[in-house]
This record gives sequence, structure tokens and C-alpha cells, in this order.
Amino acid sequence: MTNDLYARHRSVLPDWLALYYENPLEITHGEGRHVWDAEGNKYLDFFGGILTTMTAHALPEVTKAVSDQAGRILHSSTLYLNRPMVELAERVAQVSGIPDARVFFTTSGTEANDTALLLATTYRRSNTVLAMRNSYHGRSFSAVGITGNRGWSPTSLSPLQTLYVHGGVRTRGPYASLSDAEFIAACVEDLEDLLGHTRPPAALIAEPIQGVGGFTSPPDGLYAAFREVLNAYGILWIADEVQTGWGRTGEHFWGWQAHGQSGPPDIVTFAKGIGNGMSIGGVIARSEIMNCLDANSISTFGGTQITMAAGLANLTYLLEHDLQGNARRVGGLLIERLRALAAQDPGVREVRGRGLMIGVELIRPGTDQADPERAAAVLEAARAGGLLIGKGGGHNTSALRIAPPLSLTVAEAEEGAAILENALRSTQ
Repeated sequence: MTNDLYARHRSVLPDWLALYYENPLEITHGEGRHVWDAEGNKYLDFFGGILTTMTAHALPEVTKAVSDQAGRILHSSTLYLNRPMVELAERVAQVSGIPDARVFFTTSGTEANDTALLLATTYRRSNTVLAMRNSYHGRSFSAVGITGNRGWSPTSLSPLQTLYVHGGVRTRGPYASLSDAEFIAACVEDLEDLLGHTRPPAALIAEPIQGVGGFTSPPDGLYAAFREVLNAYGILWIADEVQTGWGRTGEHFWGWQAHGQSGPPDIVTFAKGIGNGMSIGGVIARSEIMNCLDANSISTFGGTQITMAAGLANLTYLLEHDLQGNARRVGGLLIERLRALAAQDPGVREVRGRGLMIGVELIRPGTDQADPERAAAVLEAARAGGLLIGKGGGHNTSALRIAPPLSLTVAEAEEGAAILENALRSTQ
């Protein structure tokens, strides 16, 4: 059955639509932190549909909200008043930290970042954008144009002029040997030098922790230091929270809060986890920025009733059950467990991350060279042991990505770590 589906997939879908595993997996259903494939195999899910199943698979509160809303109306567009959309926007604005916030809903993180770029370039009357090296912001034409990761940039053509800034990767590059304070100072100096050679850009867009880039991040405070420079030029700060938002990092509700000494960003983009599998993205911005467009704009499917009902139920569950606190506690235990494993494996360069957003970077022993072949082998071995993880990274995809639902239990974290330990040992 799965082989037949794979053949059909290849005959009608693009060659560049990537699939994990030599024998691709069809997931048929899930519950809690587990999923099952078409052959009936059960897996502990440590990737959550690329960080999208944020609370749990088949969460009763979310499935009931979807079912109840489906029995009323699925969709009407943004041309009509929409109670679930208003209610979710109120909750998102409240938790955003942005004063006088306005919220616009989209269907994906890519579309959210597109919207943020539209707002920033219109507000600032500039099509120049600062972005981070090793970054990823989506697959649309404009989002690819600000993506600093070669593996996810199929074209150099873009409607934007993009200038790439140092700082997104702490342990690689020309400043890796510096202390945290020196690293920040060097990156700020680089930014100031860059701005001295170009007309003032519209915005800096940055992921607080780079997702596709392998869960890399700068020292805390880098973006606050950048913000002081940006403010001097009137340049906006866009925080891409598509993967880091909603408490996943444990220590903070938003990833930008690790750099929040200078206040919240001008614009925040979000998606993935808020819908727990439903297609929700969005943009939060100060009213003067959100309202700067002087032409009509709507969203046919952004903010549609059924997705808003799911998002509202999901956010309510997350807040009422303190899943951010659970991510901090269980994620902290999992990171320490993985670091203990890494100390015994010369092919593990680094275990990094926060909360339940953890990267394990693999290298060829005795070198600093990426080992994408082993990363692929570990993915296969983990699957064979009953664990699903992801991979990424700006250095030939050699980082394992671990991002379970935020309701992960201590016992499940230990079980997953044990499976990953066996997968690492079997591929040495």
C-alpha cells in the first residue's frame, strides 16, 4: 500500500517536494505524542509535523472546537464579521507584548512573512531588507529572497535587495572564537559598517532561533544591541516567531524576549503551533504600521472560522495547562540527557537549543566538517526504533532537529532519548 502511494506521489507531485526516509512513511493517525503509520507501526513523535503539532495529536479540546464549528459554518472570508477571528485576534494581541497591536491572519508562515515585508517596505518606502545568514523564512518568491540558507534558495532573483548580517550562528563563522560579549560587539560593528554603505533598509527580519538552519541562535541580547542601531536609522525589527513562538523555548513565551531589553519588535510573524495542525499564520504589528496600506486588501482563507476556532481552543489549552513551563522543565531534562550522550560520541559537535527546540549537530570525527550522511542514517535508525525526528542546518543538513509537542512527559522524553542514543551508537 505505501509503495503504491509512493509511486503515485512521484508521478503527480514535484520532484523537489522532499520526503523523509528511503521508504517514505504514511502517517494515518495520532494521539498525544504518538503517531501510527499505514502498516500499524507506532512512533513517538519528536518533530510534530515540523513544529506544528504544538500541544498534542488529537487533542480533545481542539478536535471538539473544530467539529462544533464545522457544524455551523466553515468559512465566509474576511469580507464579513467573524467572531472566532476577532476573539483569537484579541487573545494574540494581548499576549504579544506589542502596544496597540493589530493582528492579521494568514494561512502559513510564508504568507505571514510576505505580509510583514509588504508592511515594512510600504511603511519605510524602501525595498532593502536586512536578514540573517543561515536564515529561512518560507518558500514564496519574496520569502526565498530573504532566506540566507543556500539549501532552501532555488533562485537569486527577488523583488527585494537583501543584505545579510552576521550573528545567527554562535559557534561557526569569523566570530565563533569570541566571548559572548565580544561576539555581540563584533556583530553590531559589522551591522553599523554595513549600514554605512547602503541606503537605510526597511527592516531587519530575524528568527530568534533559526529553525531550518538547525536550531542555531546568537547569544541573548544580540537583537537588543542590533535594535539600538536600527532605531537610530528608523529601521523596523521583524521577529519571525513561526517556530519559536507560543512558549516552545520554555524560558520565554516569544523567542524575541531573550533579546527584549529594548522592548518588543515592531512586527511579529507567527504560524505553525498556534493551529496545532490547522493552517494558521499571522502578523502582529503596531497599529500605525499595520494600517499603513492605502489600498484594499483581504484574505480569502486567512482567519477562516474553522481554523480560528481551532487556534482559540489550542491557545487556551496551552495557557491553562502551562505548556511553556512544561517545555522548560521537560526540555531542560532532555537537553541535559542528550548532552551526556554527546560527550561519549566524537561525531556530535554540539547539542543546543532551549525548551523543546533542540538541535544535535553531527560532524565527521576529528574534523569540523558536516556529516549529512550520518544525519540521514540516524534519522533512519531512530525511525526503526520507533522515534520520528527532523533534520536541518546550514552546513549540508547535518543537524538533527528535536521538537516534540509541548505536553511531552518526562517518561516520553527519557524514552525518546534512549531511542536516539541507540540510533547514534548504531551509526558510529
